[in-house]
Amino acid sequence: MDTDIKLEPLWKERLKGEFEKSYMQQLRSFLLSEKRQGKSVFPEGKHYFKALDATPFDEVKVVVLGQDPYHGDDQAHGLSFSVPAGIRPPPSLKNIFKEIKSDLGFDAPNHGCLESWSRQGVLLLNSVLTVERGKAASHQGKGWEQFTDQIIWNLNEHREGVVFLLWGAYAQKKGAFIDAERHCVLKAPHPSPLSAHRGFMGCKHFSQSNKYLQSRGIDAIDWQLENL
Repeated sequence: MDTDIKLEPLWKERLKGEFEKSYMQQLRSFLLSEKRQGKSVFPEGKHYFKALDATPFDEVKVVVLGQDPYHGDDQAHGLSFSVPAGIRPPPSLKNIFKEIKSDLGFDAPNHGCLESWSRQGVLLLNSVLTVERGKAASHQGKGWEQFTDQIIWNLNEHREGVVFLLWGAYAQKKGAFIDAERHCVLKAPHPSPLSAHRGFMGCKHFSQSNKYLQSRGIDAIDWQLENL
């Protein structure tokens, strides 16, 4: 990982200094070492920064903050909570679709690919951008958290009127410094089956996000996903 890394230009301008810092060099060495040992790292390298590439800095309207990439085969593709077309939606994503149905009346699609949200300004950001196959949270504490903190800091400091969806204690702790005077911060339990019944279901974050955006003269997000 160095300054010639391929990254959406506006994000690269904001984050280029991070790639020169020692923590990022150590993270790069760690990832190279994992691959030399024959370990499978998800997602593919070309998708590490997919969330940023899909949603440029000045186009971010909503941030959905996840924790780690999915660690099952063919699931992770660089967008939090999303899976590629053709892959069965995991339980948390199914609960997201259930809440959208309850909140907005849209039926769940026949896939779990959220790329159309990204193209509309929804930054689907995980706190940690890689994981070892079959081992949840295996790349926590290796440096990614510092990098993604900088992403959130830049949005907090240099943008106004962004909606931050913080689902679960982990996301809420990471987003604790966000200025709720300048942005809309919506909190709920995580959509995981372990916690969704404690308040994620019924949170109405999708309609609330759109109401806030429209109150500022910003186009709402079309949360309805077309069947593929």
